[in-house]
Amino acid sequence: MSVFAAFSIYKIAKDVAGVAGNVFAFGLFVSPIPTFRRIIRNGSTEMFSGLPYIYSLLNCLICMWYGTPLISPDNLLVTTVNSIGAVFQFVYIILFLMHAEKEKKVRMFGLLLAVLGIFAIILVGSLQIADVLVRQLFVGFLSCASLISMFASPLFVIKLVIQTKSVEFMPFCLSLSTFLMSTSFFLYGLFNDDAFIYAPNGIGTMLGMIQLILYFYYEGKSRENSREPLIVSYA
Repeated sequence: MSVFAAFSIYKIAKDVAGVAGNVFAFGLFVSPIPTFRRIIRNGSTEMFSGLPYIYSLLNCLICMWYGTPLISPDNLLVTTVNSIGAVFQFVYIILFLMHAEKEKKVRMFGLLLAVLGIFAIILVGSLQIADVLVRQLFVGFLSCASLISMFASPLFVIKLVIQTKSVEFMPFCLSLSTFLMSTSFFLYGLFNDDAFIYAPNGIGTMLGMIQLILYFYYEGKSRENSREPLIVSYA
């Protein structure tokens, strides 16, 4: 096999992993829809928190910026998935603001402005860095930290599942989508030799696997005593 053929196969494998990651990420993006159906139906955000959508928006914006050619080479599929994710999170935030109580609405709006302000600072600040490698390192570390924090957020749910021996707060589709998306982008990062992508997604893959193992272990016990969850804690 020639070097050119090997490179072509390598690139195809990377693109396939990236496209798969985009597809599986869609499962994560649509997972809050049942929550917002309930919010719209009841005309109230009840005990639901808007913070996960605020944080997810910031994460999507930072990772979207990292994937652009201005920051890192050949990471367009990172930009596409996070652009779509940012649109979803923004819509969720708007719906939340429309149905939240006044105090919660003011706080959420302030956080939204803060997220947009932080992203603007990151965007403008990174463009001031003339050295392309340093610019990539700067935004890369921010996106990596953001992704690791996002993937670590289900640790609370994992702890809750173990304590309650119930998976009612850990939907299977959400856990499966997290695992498949993380695995896809872990491979994508490896094929592209980009540690800022494969390192955090490697952590996400392991956490997703733990969630699936716990789900299958406690699924039978959950059926014995199930009820409608009051809070879906993350998106």
